[in-house]
Amino acid sequence: MLNAIFYILCSGASWRDLPERYGPWQTAYHWFNSWSKDTTFDRILEKLQVRLNEKGLVDLDSWYLDSTHVRASRAAAGAKKGGLKR
Repeated sequence: MLNAIFYILCSGASWRDLPERYGPWQTAYHWFNSWSKDTTFDRILEKLQVRLNEKGLVDLDSWYLDSTHVRASRAAAGAKKGGLKR
């Protein structure tokens, strides 16, 4: 199930587009939804971070942010058609 969930999260595909090799998309979605609500993913991440930190594999001086920017048209921001008049 983790591979199915990671496939969806990494690819950005919809749940219905999950390849058959991962099983029914409904099952993968059920577990993703369930584990998200009961904080299973948070607990897994916390344990991984602790284990990596104990082994000295975490660089606490480095922080990373990931962001996606999509440029929208002026009309999407409410600008009037035709642009600025000078």
